Amino acid sequence: MLDQPLSHLCLLKFLKYLRDTLFLLAFELAKPRIESAFFHSPSSSSAMSSQPLSPNNFSDLFDSVEAFLFDCDGVIWKGDELIQGVPQTLRMLRSKGKKIVFVTNNSWKSRSQYAQKFHSLGISVSQDEIFSSSFAAAMYLKVKDFPSQNKVYVIGGEGILEELQLAGITAFGGPDDANKTIDLKQNCFVEHDKSVGAVVVGIDPNINYYKLQYGTLCIRENPGCLFIATNRDAVGHMTALQEWPGAGCMVAAICGSTQKEPVVVGKPSTFMMEFLLKKFNVSCSKMCMVGDRLDTDILFGQNAGCKTLLVLSGVTTQSALQDPSNDIQPDYYTKKISDMLDLSKA
Repeated sequence: MLDQPLSHLCLLKFLKYLRDTLFLLAFELAKPRIESAFFHSPSSSSAMSSQPLSPNNFSDLFDSVEAFLFDCDGVIWKGDELIQGVPQTLRMLRSKGKKIVFVTNNSWKSRSQYAQKFHSLGISVSQDEIFSSSFAAAMYLKVKDFPSQNKVYVIGGEGILEELQLAGITAFGGPDDANKTIDLKQNCFVEHDKSVGAVVVGIDPNINYYKLQYGTLCIRENPGCLFIATNRDAVGHMTALQEWPGAGCMVAAICGSTQKEPVVVGKPSTFMMEFLLKKFNVSCSKMCMVGDRLDTDILFGQNAGCKTLLVLSGVTTQSALQDPSNDIQPDYYTKKISDMLDLSKA
C-alpha cells in the first residue's frame, strides 16, 4: 500500500528537477543575447571608438563627402595666426569639387568681418560660405517674427549688432556699454528699456557689471523677453598662445541672475543646419563636420547626421578624446586639417 504514494512522490520530484534543469539550460543559451542587450550597447564608447585618419580609410571618407564644414578657431587659425597647411588644403578640396563652409560659434565678428579676416590671411572666401553664431541669433529672431517695435539688448561684440541690423532688427548695447560702470551706493538704480524683447549673449571681452544688470533686468522684468545665447563654449583660442574664457562664462552669469536657461543657436544646436541645407542643397549624410571641440563641433555634426572629423590642433587633446569618461566619439580624428592634403597625395 505504501509503494504507490512513494512512487508518485519520486515522479513529482523528478519532474521538478527536470523543469529546473531545462530552465537553467534555456537561460544559459540566452545569456549571451541578454548580456549583449544590456551590457554592450551600440552607443557605448567601445562600440563607437574613433578611427585615426589614415591611408586605409581616407578615401572612404573623402569619396562619400560633398561638403566639408569647418570650425574656425583651433581649426583654421589660432587668434590671428593661420594653422600650418590650411590654404593649401582648402585649395585641394575646391579643386576636387568639394563644397566648403565655415561654421563658427565665435560671435565677436559678423560674416562680412570674418570674410575680411580670411582675406587678410590670404584665403579667398565668400561671405555666403560663412555661418556664424551671430548670424544664427539674427536668423532665429527673424524666423520667430520678432516684433518690429521691440528691441534687442546685446551682451557681446559688434558682430551680433551688425547681423541684427542687417536682419532689420533694432539692437543696442555691446561695445557701446563697455565703459559703463555702476556705483553701488544706497540709491543706485539702473533704468532699462521696457521695449527690449530679447537679450542676446555672446563672447564679450568687455563684460562688466552694468551689462549683467541691464540684461538681467530685461529678462526678469520685461514680459516675454527672450534669452538667447550664441553659444556656450567654455573656452576658446582668442590668441595663439592661450585659451580664454568663452561665451559660456557670460551666458552662465545671466543664467545665474535670472534663473532661466537660454535658447542656444550656435553649435551643438542644429539651428544653423537648416540654413546650410537650403543654401548648399547637400544632404547631411554627405557632409563632414571638421572641428576641434567634442561638445560643440562634433556633437553638432552628430546631431545633424553628418560624418565627423576631430582635429587635435585646438582645444581637444588625444588623451581627452580617448578618456573613458568621454562619450562623444567622432568618426575620425587627426592632428590638423592639412593631414587631408598629405593623404590625398598618398
